Amino acid sequence: MRAVVLLSGGLDSTTVLAMAIDMGYEVHALSFDYGQRHSRELESAKKVAEHYGVVHKIIKIDLRQIGGSALTDDIDVPERKIDDIESEIPITYVPARNTILLSYALGYAEVIDADAIFYGANAIDYSGYPDCRPEYVDAFERMANLGTKRGVEGNKIRIVAPIIHMTKAEIIKKGMELGVPYELTWSCYRGGAKACGRCDSCLLRLKGFMEAGYEDPIEYEHYPDFYARYIRERHK
Repeated sequence: MRAVVLLSGGLDSTTVLAMAIDMGYEVHALSFDYGQRHSRELESAKKVAEHYGVVHKIIKIDLRQIGGSALTDDIDVPERKIDDIESEIPITYVPARNTILLSYALGYAEVIDADAIFYGANAIDYSGYPDCRPEYVDAFERMANLGTKRGVEGNKIRIVAPIIHMTKAEIIKKGMELGVPYELTWSCYRGGAKACGRCDSCLLRLKGFMEAGYEDPIEYEHYPDFYARYIRERHK
């Protein structure tokens, strides 16, 4: 079996890559330099791919020409409280990003004769992005098999989102079971030597590690109160 795995370099996509390998797939990782505000996550993606010894391609596209997101435009990354994350779709949503990236992955899957495309969509502990919901994954798979040579010839490509119904803590526990090198990953929306600890992505990641019962191995500029209290209790 062969699979294309969308690898951003973050916690979720790295866990998904490890899961695909554990399922017995020959993995081809695909990352994107799409004009995001920093390249730190791509550096992590390279390190993760090297760690697992998988084929890895980085495709360059320019979503800054579209803009409309704090990740691809001159818009500040917001700071929110952990309880406010799912109240609305945030400005860090990149318009149609997953549809664009999955379309590239679909073309690549046809070329290398892959049976599946894996990506780290999650509909539980997430920022409310519409392209991370189960109904979106199902719809894209239907479209993929209507619009590809493989699909119309009956050799369908599966769109696999194995963590879509998992909490962040469950994802981390699964990753720990599989030996995922979380110290190589990057989730922060801001670039820098250390993760900010204030953006949605950092908050969800730290909450996940806390609820899973582990300490996050990467460094942060700031620890939110809930995680700082957790660390103090662990080290008493």
